[in-house]
Amino acid sequence: MQKHAIVLLSGGLDSITTLALAQQQGFACYALSFDYGQRHNAELLAASQIAKDYQVLDHKIISLGLGAIGGSALTDDHIAVPDSLQPGIPVTYVPARNTIFLSFALGWAEVLKLQDIFIGVNAVDYSGYPDCRPEFIHAFQNLANLATKAGVEGERFTIHTPLISLSKGEIIRQGTRLGVDYSRTVSCYSAAPQGHACGICDACRLRKTGFQEAGLNDPTRYQ
Repeated sequence: MQKHAIVLLSGGLDSITTLALAQQQGFACYALSFDYGQRHNAELLAASQIAKDYQVLDHKIISLGLGAIGGSALTDDHIAVPDSLQPGIPVTYVPARNTIFLSFALGWAEVLKLQDIFIGVNAVDYSGYPDCRPEFIHAFQNLANLATKAGVEGERFTIHTPLISLSKGEIIRQGTRLGVDYSRTVSCYSAAPQGHACGICDACRLRKTGFQEAGLNDPTRYQ
């Protein structure tokens, strides 16, 4: 029988690569995206198109009200997206975001009776978010197997993080080998409604550097 998995799909560079890798590994995929109160919906439009292009079994977009609690430049209009590097954890960190996202994926996995969840977190070329580290993923996987009916009954969940130890350039090279079209993705924290990137935020900086490292043309549409 074919394996099935849920892939967290933001519409960005890392998530499309993760989806392509999951399919390469033989998984039939469900895609899960979130409208969590972020500044723009360009990434969700990209995620919807990617889900169609990759012919996922189902694509759900879950609405979350993280803007109601704020605390991040991505969800609070009173906090500016920085245009330069910041010391420590930047203000673009969204409190507990990956914990929340993975919890929804875990619930859907129980309903679908599958045990594999893919997330495109990275702990090499990233913004220093605590919920992108291997320690967090290991802890959440342990929680998943303790806190669910399926886990208690012996169906062990696995959180797959195929990009976690790769540089951005390595991610781009790997995705390119799989035929990924990165022009369809949106990574920018301040993207215009049509998906055009600002070119100066941390996400844009990492993306630009990744294409340079990979020695490939950057297909990003800039403002």
